[in-house]
Amino acid sequence: QVQVAESGGGLVQAGGSLRLSCTASGFPGVMAWFRQAPGKEREGVACIGWNSGVTDYADSVKGRFTISKDNAKKTLYLQMNTMKPEDTAMYYCAARYGGSLRLHPSDYNYWGQGTQVTVSS
Repeated sequence: QVQVAESGGGLVQAGGSLRLSCTASGFPGVMAWFRQAPGKEREGVACIGWNSGVTDYADSVKGRFTISKDNAKKTLYLQMNTMKPEDTAMYYCAARYGGSLRLHPSDYNYWGQGTQVTVSS
């Protein structure tokens, strides 16, 4: 079983940067970041193979967000640059077994409690 916990959310101005962290226990195959804005469905932001390091991103964040990991610290990161007001959401860390990169919430079994990110215009 995998347990995950996020940290690092906060308030940032448009154009600014923020880094989220997620600590994991157990041995995930893939870890990912999702986000959910009020009144909207949860959407995949980025995912990474825990052993391969291969990544995938949603089109809306490509070129602005970077997912990375530190295997020794069992920590996942999401570096968010050039942030926009539409990036405002609750951000969740998630983990799944298996090696296939997926960005749909139903593919993930283990979830953190979420951390709020607010981008002001």
